[in-house]
Amino acid sequence: MNDFLRIFMRQFKGRMNQNILERITYLRDELRQHNYNYYVLDSATISDYDFDNKLKELQGLEAQYPQYFDETSPTQRVGGEVTKSFKTVVHKNRMYSLDNSYSKEDLYDWEKRIQKNLGVENTEYTCELKYDGASINLSYEKGKLVSAVTRGDGFQGDDVTANIKTIKSIPLKLKGELVDSFEIRGEIILPLDGFNKMNEERILEGEDPYRNPRNTASGSLKLQDSAEVAKRPLDCLLYHVVGDKIPFETHFKTLERARNIGFKVPKAVKECKDIDAVFEFINYWDVERHKLPYETDGIVIKVNNLHQQDELGFTAKAPRWAIAYKFKAAQESTLLHEITYQVGRTGAITPVANLEPVKLAGTIVKRASLHNADQIEKLDIRVNDTVFVEKGGEIIPKVVGVDLAKRTSDSQPTLYATNCPDCETLLVRKEGDAKHYCPNEFGCPTQITGRIQHFISRKAMNVDGLGAETIELLFKEGLIFNFADLYDLRIEQITPLERMAEKSAQNIVAGIELSKQIPFEKVLFAIGIRFVGETVAKKLAKHYKSIDKMMISSFEDLTKVDEIGDRIAQSIVDFSNDLSNIQLIDRLRSYGVQLEMSVESQANQTDKLHGKIFVVSGVFHQMSRNELKKAIEDNGGKVSSSISKKTSYIVAGDNMGPSKRSKADDLEIPIITEEEFIELIR
Repeated sequence: MNDFLRIFMRQFKGRMNQNILERITYLRDELRQHNYNYYVLDSATISDYDFDNKLKELQGLEAQYPQYFDETSPTQRVGGEVTKSFKTVVHKNRMYSLDNSYSKEDLYDWEKRIQKNLGVENTEYTCELKYDGASINLSYEKGKLVSAVTRGDGFQGDDVTANIKTIKSIPLKLKGELVDSFEIRGEIILPLDGFNKMNEERILEGEDPYRNPRNTASGSLKLQDSAEVAKRPLDCLLYHVVGDKIPFETHFKTLERARNIGFKVPKAVKECKDIDAVFEFINYWDVERHKLPYETDGIVIKVNNLHQQDELGFTAKAPRWAIAYKFKAAQESTLLHEITYQVGRTGAITPVANLEPVKLAGTIVKRASLHNADQIEKLDIRVNDTVFVEKGGEIIPKVVGVDLAKRTSDSQPTLYATNCPDCETLLVRKEGDAKHYCPNEFGCPTQITGRIQHFISRKAMNVDGLGAETIELLFKEGLIFNFADLYDLRIEQITPLERMAEKSAQNIVAGIELSKQIPFEKVLFAIGIRFVGETVAKKLAKHYKSIDKMMISSFEDLTKVDEIGDRIAQSIVDFSNDLSNIQLIDRLRSYGVQLEMSVESQANQTDKLHGKIFVVSGVFHQMSRNELKKAIEDNGGKVSSSISKKTSYIVAGDNMGPSKRSKADDLEIPIITEEEFIELIR
């Protein structure tokens, strides 16, 4: 009898647990659908009261039966996780910027370039609104959200997954399949109604109102308490899927599928058969955008065919297959009180207009760039003028004109500065340069701190715990005079400083120590040689493998490196011949900073394809297009987007454009298959 009771009770408990799991699963599925209906489809199918009751029931069951925990449950959206510091994550696929256009002529020129590269006469496009928010990259594995990372510098961003989970329009679990693993990009926005309501509440509480929805949305992602993020009416509009083996031929079809499986892809997205249809879309939204519930500053036009997108590829900064058309920038007039001058880390002088504060495109503008002496002379800008200010690309304020009708009779022409505002050194202006420069490279305080700030920045050495203010404080206290001095800093030197504590000092020293692991190409960029940006630094690092080999190279040798022109070569020669710079590099070497390519990074690199230029065209099966391009570069070759007399080989896959094949035949350029290329590098 006892055995019978035990078996009965075990079976009863099993059936009971099964019933509870079924109820939990049912509630989760039902609440997910209600969330999707309300936040994505904008069509509520349940009252708030009923939704809250079901959510409370689910929360109670999950608390009582923790063995049935599910990270994608609707209950996980309420927040509560506290993040003290946001982990930096390298993007699997770089998040590029977009090239901008401001006229129909710009778009015609863009179309000509892409059609020439593709070798086609007709191109289809997808048009989307350009949302004004904070860019986000969402990663999904087997239908579940696994991470959310901000754009950052495009190469790496901050992991804000806990905060993103509180945004109800972002699915934690998908309603269907796309591919097993993919990323989807979008914009975190704050709808205007929600933004205005937040400001009303802040004003009632005696707080200053937020300036604009974009900055408020961006700031929300970095709040440490996700429960606070959950209180904000954030939304997410998705616009691009990135992944291998996407099962659709076009960008538009991919977005349609993304919408069907739970993502909030705006209905404004449109397939356009030609450039004329693109202009119709632009003209329509130039008027209708003012009725939208969120801010937008333009239209994004993308080549619709995904194979063509792959073929066009990217420049150093942007995809060739997409472009942003910016609506005419907002413009206001205001009074110019004073012209001051700023010194950059390279010594370049920038004149700045100090203005009567004016509201422009959602922000209060007090200062605007005047660019250089030529621009001031061209527009005849003077102190006490009423000037017209707009945001270039609706980001950077600039003075674009003067209201001459309001100029006073005692107005005097502007005399451009002759001496550095920081160190009083006489300014110089080389022939062909638009800007004036302070030549006091090692004695001008702003240049000194500017170079150190560049050295520690995210795109360079990425030193945690250090910022511009701390660098200026360390310089002021006589602890650092160049970036090599950072590696001599000790905790006991930093702790007594203003606004410092032992923990802060420990973090700074630890961050500096970690920077010794930063790879050579980033160190080369961090050093701050004039005209050597991120892309150039990578090419130089790859070519020379070490800073020593680069610094002993002649001007003629440097100009033979891919994309290194006379100006960059001369700048490197000047840097390399300066005793102060030689001593700085020697000091960095003594501290263990990476001044040559690591063995690991050189492991799969050869010179088999040195001097060869390849064009990759078509659809491939054994390797992706990006893998092919990387294999070419890893073996010393160069990838070009267009065929010319200099092209050595065309690697052709399926669906290679007929005009490209014809041009290759005309120029007698060898066409090889994917298999033949693999044999070439084997």
